[in-house]
Amino acid sequence: MTPVVNVHEAKTNFSKLLEQAHAGQEIIVAKAGKPYARLMPLASEPASRRPGRLAGRVGNEFFEPLPAEELDAWGQG
Repeated sequence: MTPVVNVHEAKTNFSKLLEQAHAGQEIIVAKAGKPYARLMPLASEPASRRPGRLAGRVGNEFFEPLPAEELDAWGQG
């Protein structure tokens, strides 16, 4: 169950709540008894890009110039 804390409690225990969120727990902050904000962990860092990852999956035709009618359709002809 997601804990709900009021604004005063959140201000008083902010460091503790941050640690809980960092550990993976989601916390709802309520104002006047109504859910107001969500404190949650950040998503993990995206995987780093790796050059050459798709080697052999893209055919040489991918690198050929586009036909004139397609270039015109893109407004670059």
